[in-house]
Amino acid sequence: MSVSSVNSESAAAHEDEQHDGVYRDAWGIPHLRASDALALARAQGRVTALDRAWQLEVERHRAQGSSAAFLGPESVAWDTFARRSRLADTARRCHEALDAETAAWVRAYVDGVNEGLAAGAARDERFARTGHAPAPWEPWVPLAIWIATHVLFAGFATKLWRERVADALGDDAVTLFATDGPGTAGSNGWMLPGDRTATGSAIIAGDPHRFIEDPGVYQQIRLSCPEYDVLGLAVPGVPGLAHFGHTGTAAWAITNAMADYQDLYTEQLRRTADGAVEALGPDGVWEPVHRHTETVTVAGADPVEVEVLETARGPVVVDRSAPTGPDPETGTRTNTTTGTGTGTGTSTATNTGTRTGTDTGRDRDTEPVDLTAGQALSLRYPPRVRRDLGFAALPALLRARTVADIDRALDGWAEPVNVVHAADTEGGLLHRVAGAVPLRHAANRLRPVPAWDRRYAWQGWEPTPAEPVREVAVMANARGIASPLGVEFAPPHRAERIRALLGASSRWSPQRMAEVHADTHLASAAPLLALLPGFEGLTPAAEALRARLLAWDRHMDANSTDATVFSALRTATVRRLAADPVFADLAGAPTGPEVFHPWLHLLPRVGYALEGLLTTALLPGLDRSAHVRAALEETAARTEGAGAPWSEVHRLAPWSALPDPKAQWPGLGGDHDCVNATSSVPGFTDLTARASAARYVWDLARRQDSLWAVPLGADGVTGAPHHRDQLTLWARCELVPVVTDWTRLTKESI
Repeated sequence: MSVSSVNSESAAAHEDEQHDGVYRDAWGIPHLRASDALALARAQGRVTALDRAWQLEVERHRAQGSSAAFLGPESVAWDTFARRSRLADTARRCHEALDAETAAWVRAYVDGVNEGLAAGAARDERFARTGHAPAPWEPWVPLAIWIATHVLFAGFATKLWRERVADALGDDAVTLFATDGPGTAGSNGWMLPGDRTATGSAIIAGDPHRFIEDPGVYQQIRLSCPEYDVLGLAVPGVPGLAHFGHTGTAAWAITNAMADYQDLYTEQLRRTADGAVEALGPDGVWEPVHRHTETVTVAGADPVEVEVLETARGPVVVDRSAPTGPDPETGTRTNTTTGTGTGTGTSTATNTGTRTGTDTGRDRDTEPVDLTAGQALSLRYPPRVRRDLGFAALPALLRARTVADIDRALDGWAEPVNVVHAADTEGGLLHRVAGAVPLRHAANRLRPVPAWDRRYAWQGWEPTPAEPVREVAVMANARGIASPLGVEFAPPHRAERIRALLGASSRWSPQRMAEVHADTHLASAAPLLALLPGFEGLTPAAEALRARLLAWDRHMDANSTDATVFSALRTATVRRLAADPVFADLAGAPTGPEVFHPWLHLLPRVGYALEGLLTTALLPGLDRSAHVRAALEETAARTEGAGAPWSEVHRLAPWSALPDPKAQWPGLGGDHDCVNATSSVPGFTDLTARASAARYVWDLARRQDSLWAVPLGADGVTGAPHHRDQLTLWARCELVPVVTDWTRLTKESI
């Protein structure tokens, strides 16, 4: 299909404005037509508010640090972090720096949200149940939602864990648990050039892996106006199609690059007699620190007063320098929070001065120091430093007609850092990294570094790599194109398995991509199973279990009982390893802000790093064989008969701001290192909270042959016909067709 034909089709579709409006396919997916780009952005905001008002309000208030006002005390920990890290204020700054055209486009989306919020709220009983009434959005809110969605994407909290490991096991072990285990987010993505497909045109396919939420984190949508006609996966609350889109002649998709681009600085703070705060800056100069306090309203509980501090490096996210006071997260006597004013709390501010120091040229101790009383941790992250998220790329992507257009648009991308695949109908292919990664000392990537040493300051921005596409291009968070930019990556298993599967044919079609999506081979089982043949003197039950596991095909299929038994052995092994005295200093409960605790618990860390812990030479005192042997005997004693199918214990457990206790969620195949990456927490639970947040197949030969699916459905309202109508198909790794023929869609009355 030529660029001119696509443009003429789009123009013809809009010759008569009576055809503008909201159309739906059989799955309730919105297809929007409007007279121009601004009207289309407004329509996108409006339909999103109609379909997902509750989700939008939850995300808006999480970004502002005000969700506890209607969700209650359970949300205080997140609100505390959001305010400490100044997410909303950063969004305001980024919005102020937008060019006029992009700002108008974002404003049109917000206007549409505000038009639809009341009607959308009337559809959803959760507003009445919580007593929450939506208020008009401000123009910067989409940017705040984007920041809040991705601020933990790069896993800076892992630096807190590495610091803890170094304290317990020594500096040589700082990356012991960083053996390329799964992080908070990842993805599969692959691109087949035309010589590997049945049509001769490229296919792009994959699936982003995120925490599964109800409503879902991705919104299937089509955006059409005379200038462009694009379909893809939107993030509710954000205009355009940032991550996955197909314009008719060009398509793109992303995965998490696993880059490290956020730093933690150890700050030495002191408080003056007049209540001001100072931080020890480079070369020993004490610098004024911005300070203000806020009040967070909490439904069903007393309000929480929080303190916001920001040094020249960035907002303080962990503070042990403050006078004792009620901890807003736990009620114990420690410190308070951060942020900017919101509609649900009050704010008082004291600016204690400028945010720069004087370079005296003195050389000071540059070794990282322990976080002790009087010290704090500040977070330095690119959007706050640059006042830029890369939002100007979003409308540019919608206008893209070629790979070159996509490449130029992504030159301006900032947050988060992604690996990108793109292809066009002329045979163009693109494999690159997009985003802002600071140029700085290598130590910054590993752990908190001293704020008072100038050697750890940011020095500019890293170039983003690109590679020519030869044969099949695969991106699955493993080491590769983005290796120079990160520390921890996913194991190579998913990437290697995808390449192996795709290498079996040169006649791939969009419909066959589900074969890859659904693959359940678990290569990471190998190190654990490799220890089993060496055991002697096992009980008969353990002998039988060993034989069974060694004969297993290593597929975590939904109906496999062997997969369930393997998981039981893995769980027993992880728990025994975690209880070994070598890890005693890591076994205690995490301290500090609750939002970082998932990164600081020993048991899941052992579970995710099991493959490496079973083979590393860094722990000579750890008797792995003894632990695995004991785990085998334990599992054999607990296993009765064939056991349950994997899907009976490996069930979906999505996050919801207001969980539905009556909800029934399906059992799944796959596991965290499978292509079908349904992540449990080995050693803790077989339930899965992370999985494919969407699946897509973009066909560059015929866009109408493209396919997609999301875990739930197009509608965010519980009980609506399209709330969960894709769930069963998604659980089986099946996809639904993309509809591009307007005559097959139903126009919605407004």
